[in-house]
Amino acid sequence: MSVGEGSVTDYLTARGRDFPTIRQFTVFLENRVGQLLEVVRRFEGTGIRIVALSINDSAECAFVRFLVSHPERGREILERAGLAIIESDLIGLELPAGNQPLLQVCSALLQAEINIVQTYPLFTYQGSAPAVAIMVDNTDLALEVLAKKGFKMIHEDELLDSAE
Repeated sequence: MSVGEGSVTDYLTARGRDFPTIRQFTVFLENRVGQLLEVVRRFEGTGIRIVALSINDSAECAFVRFLVSHPERGREILERAGLAIIESDLIGLELPAGNQPLLQVCSALLQAEINIVQTYPLFTYQGSAPAVAIMVDNTDLALEVLAKKGFKMIHEDELLDSAE
């Protein structure tokens, strides 16, 4: 038997999906009335909740970025709709108590020379702490730095709890 014959290759990355990031989907839309509604309506009746939303638009097009409570099923719905999507890893982060929680987050990342590329709030549920989703230029280092500073990261499975 030759090497590799009959073996199955596992396509998971070395880290798999168990690291504390959440998936963002970016959808490119024509900038005209009703386009966002068409995308959002695709989740109606599926049990999938949009937990964050950001829109960057110009005269001709818009990039809609969002996080959903069930990323695997969400990706499937978007793909079946024929939408071009980009999937990215973001850090979900509970904001610490205090008057300037974003100052604490920005200071921690600045000390490690990590740049914040984008950020927007997460829609939270009753009893949960305020939270943000952030994209940085070095996710692995940011996760390490934030954990060492005592910040609580939000995992994808915690988004499931907020939807049910």
